[in-house]
This record gives sequence, C-alpha cells and structure tokens, in this order.
Amino acid sequence: MRTKRLKRTRRKQQGRMQRRRILRNNKQGMEMVQVAILVAIAIVLGLIFKNEITAFVNKTFEGLNQGF
Repeated sequence: MRTKRLKRTRRKQQGRMQRRRILRNNKQGMEMVQVAILVAIAIVLGLIFKNEITAFVNKTFEGLNQGF
C-alpha cells in the first residue's frame, strides 16, 4: 500500500516539475518575442523618422563644433 502511494506521489511530482519546465520555457519564449517586437518597433520608427533624426544629430554636432 505504501509503495503505491509513493509511486503516485512521485508521478504527481514529476508531472508538476514537467509543467513548471514547460511554463518556464514558454515565459522565456514570450520574453524573446517581446524583445523582437520592441526591436522591430525601434527599427520602423528609425526608418520613419530618419530625416528628422539625421537633421537633429547634424544640428547638434554643428552647435557643439561651433563652441570649440
């Protein structure tokens, strides 16, 4: 009787551990997806505002160079 109970308990524990591993892997996968989405958004914004960003950087460096 005790042996059967131990086997059942071990199976439950193994099932829980396996579910935890799956959930952890899912969370890591979701984090990677989130990072990829953020990088894609940054690239798209950079492409959309390329001219404005370039003008701002050039203006800033011209102002810095005039100070020296």
